[in-house]
Amino acid sequence: MARVLAAARHDWWIISSAAVALHGRDPGAVGDVDVLLDPRDAGPVFAALGLALDPGQHTALFRSDWFGSWNGAPLPVELFAGFAVCTDGIWNPVQPETRQAVNIDGAVLYVPEREELKAMLLRFGRPKDLARAATL
Repeated sequence: MARVLAAARHDWWIISSAAVALHGRDPGAVGDVDVLLDPRDAGPVFAALGLALDPGQHTALFRSDWFGSWNGAPLPVELFAGFAVCTDGIWNPVQPETRQAVNIDGAVLYVPEREELKAMLLRFGRPKDLARAATL
């Protein structure tokens, strides 16, 4: 996955529980790896993984322009592009401003810096996100 993402032309991040783990904290159960992509990279990254470029999923809390799930790793990898969260009835893009490199076995992965990740999880507001934010 890191090799595919290294070819992205724009910034990308691992977010949520996997990002908490990459910061060296205990996020509780990590069921998947969430990757936030720039929408301009969705087509090439999805194609490199053999995924169709499907419109994103929408819930009352989250939506994305593009979404894909790749199962070629030990954990499923969920890719989001054009990701937004609904706060007080208003959709706000999730666009990190910080980018911290984490080296895992020679692969470079990127996460938002700790304080920004914590703020993101608090904004998501679900009990599991609040618990993860507390570990940061």
